[in-house]
Amino acid sequence: MNNQEINQERRRFLVLATAGAAGVAAVGAATPFVASFFPSEKAKAAGAPIDIDVSKIEAGQLITAEWRGKPIWVLNRTPEQIKDLASLDSQLVDPNSTAADQQPEYCQNPLRSIKGKDNIWVAIGICTHLGCSPTFRPDLAPADLGANWKGGFFCPCHGSKFDLAGRVYKGVPAPTNLVIPPYKYLSETTIRVGEDS
Repeated sequence: MNNQEINQERRRFLVLATAGAAGVAAVGAATPFVASFFPSEKAKAAGAPIDIDVSKIEAGQLITAEWRGKPIWVLNRTPEQIKDLASLDSQLVDPNSTAADQQPEYCQNPLRSIKGKDNIWVAIGICTHLGCSPTFRPDLAPADLGANWKGGFFCPCHGSKFDLAGRVYKGVPAPTNLVIPPYKYLSETTIRVGEDS
């Protein structure tokens, strides 16, 4: 073997070794970059569905849970509260809940709940005006909200009012009804918020 053949062999070995090292380095550098496109375990948990036991909510009681960093309200409406909702239609912006982006299709109805489960109402507890959290006001005809008040939610920030189906009253700053998140029944006593398929 002469020196030229040895140099060619060595050159080929060095080129292949360098290319291999560069490939390994490229994969090593690209891995964290590609991994950043996928949500972390913490992020997955923050957006994960939550299960709520509705059997422990008494008639007329509102409970609050948290999903995706937002308050989720679950209200067990009484038969009287459900009956009173129909009498408010003329005072509301969207009494039939036709705005498709405010609730899932199965809640596009005046009660804004899953049919057959009318007493349980689920909503995101954030005012659609500027993001304050309204207060639950189940009292009837209080002095500060008027003789026609049949219970609902009052936003203390700017005075927006919502009925017990989260439908917004006319003439207040909030432009739309409260948002209904996706949810479904896992059983007669448990709902899952964040999943509806």
